[in-house]
Amino acid sequence: MKAVVYERYGSPDVLTMREVAKPVPKDNEILIKIHATTVSAGDCRMRRADPFAARLFNGLTKPVRIRTLVFELAGEVESIGSKVTRFKAGDQIFASCGIRFGAYAEYRCLPEDGVIAMKPSNLDYGEAAAVPIGGGTALRFLRAGNVQAGQRVLIYGASGSVGTYAVQLARVFGAEVTAVCSTGNLELVKSLGASAVVDYTTSDFAALGERYDLIFDTVGKSQLDSCIRSLKPGGSYLSAFSLGLSAMRSRVRLRMSEGKKFRASAGGEKAEDLRLLKTLLESGELRPVIDRRYALEQIVEAHRYVDGGHKKGNVVIHV
Repeated sequence: MKAVVYERYGSPDVLTMREVAKPVPKDNEILIKIHATTVSAGDCRMRRADPFAARLFNGLTKPVRIRTLVFELAGEVESIGSKVTRFKAGDQIFASCGIRFGAYAEYRCLPEDGVIAMKPSNLDYGEAAAVPIGGGTALRFLRAGNVQAGQRVLIYGASGSVGTYAVQLARVFGAEVTAVCSTGNLELVKSLGASAVVDYTTSDFAALGERYDLIFDTVGKSQLDSCIRSLKPGGSYLSAFSLGLSAMRSRVRLRMSEGKKFRASAGGEKAEDLRLLKTLLESGELRPVIDRRYALEQIVEAHRYVDGGHKKGNVVIHV
């Protein structure tokens, strides 16, 4: 089968197409014929080994543990292991590979008790592939922040994959949403349900004097001081990209400021989360935002685009 592999860290040019052995499902696994996957900022960070923690996970000098990237996919079950009972050949599914990665390929085996669900009936494979990571991350963080109906929520980085889902999910939970993004994305986030928008290229949201019950930084680029000033007493600051000492400092500073809370993790992925997202997608309360679509053979071009840092929502790869 065809697969995209990388044998050194670096620019998109390290990604190459190879012929590799087609996987065979174990007793508890399903074999998925992949129809679509994505390019996320996380995939690009793994490819570059930036931050350095990626090297601790995947090899200090070159990729060792993971050589085929990508967290999420959508496709069709081609065959099943002898002990599988939840899925059958022909099922249309979408799934997260998690830290197993491996979706830049024609086939992938996953355990039947993994983060897998039936594909939303109203989405094509490309749209469905763009849900598990962005949608799942947004859902878990908002739950971790205990978002409630009637609260005021600010989403920083509202036009990215996690951000576009976070705006919609916060509205589903009944919150009033303020979205922070760049000039070109203001209308997009309004269409997703934001009741107010802030253009970070011309305004500092903290300078507007508004206070929020919850601030969710989906891209790791907000200023902690601004967030502290803009949170109500007892409010929560969620950051999808705070690590190590930075996360510890943020937690301490927030605790010292009117009982405010900090969360940089939101628990593990669950198949039940995918099933909830499926329900919301089929009801029309949630939709994936697709920026561009590429063929697997265009993977280098797709990574270059995402490296530019200006994608809206998701970039899809058709296999």
